[in-house]
Amino acid sequence: MATYVVLSTLTEQGIRNVKDTTRRADAVKELARKMGIETKSLYWTIGGNCDVVATFEAPDDEAMTALSLALSSQGNIRTQTMRAFSKDEVSGILAKLGQ
Repeated sequence: MATYVVLSTLTEQGIRNVKDTTRRADAVKELARKMGIETKSLYWTIGGNCDVVATFEAPDDEAMTALSLALSSQGNIRTQTMRAFSKDEVSGILAKLGQ
């Protein structure tokens, strides 16, 4: 499974309905589960350019893209999704560079 970090910002609609944000988070976890994606963490943040930071483990880029699109299409958030690599994964990548 691949790891993904998702940075989310609330839209105007999301701010208007901010009292529902924890309920929506539960719905995100359930939707992800149905798509074969595991929600690893979900944090609300302050002081930066995003409002929510989440990490997921998904079988592939296509599955994660589908989840990101499904979440954004609801109108409450805009997302930026980044593929993340563990130390072991980066070591394997670097080993392919040769010398």
